[in-house]
Amino acid sequence: MSKIPFAIAVLAAVIALGYFAFVSDAAAYAGSAPETCNNCHTMDSQYENWLHAPHENWAKCTECHLPHENIAAYYLEKGRQGAKDVYAFTTGNIPAAIRASERTKRIIQSNCIRCHEEKVENIVMGAQPFDRNCWDCHRTVAHGSRGISLVPYQDSVLYPSK
Repeated sequence: MSKIPFAIAVLAAVIALGYFAFVSDAAAYAGSAPETCNNCHTMDSQYENWLHAPHENWAKCTECHLPHENIAAYYLEKGRQGAKDVYAFTTGNIPAAIRASERTKRIIQSNCIRCHEEKVENIVMGAQPFDRNCWDCHRTVAHGSRGISLVPYQDSVLYPSK
């Protein structure tokens, strides 16, 4: 049995995958540029609001939305979230108003504390139970006041600025 058809099939697969990676700029998704997170139009309002919010000068999307305990946890979660997004876009099952999952909320809360540890130490270590998320009070810090949006539902309807 000749190995030539198998070699041609492998070569064709490599060329096809290479072309797909080149056309889709797949390598960008391994990075942390906010523009990459905004490649999908469904993220326009989140990106636009972040761009005009206080965190724009200090934190990228990955600073808040991915764990930073170690590189393995970081890339495993990045892969999990990416696979979820690919599935949603492929099936057309994209929510009108994008919300963080409970898992992502825990990651974001952990990152708020990680970056602002000195400022929140008294709150976290205080006598009162720490059962609220940072954004319950600081709603506009990461993504601004939710003014400009291309989606039919804005967070400002659900969470008015304080």
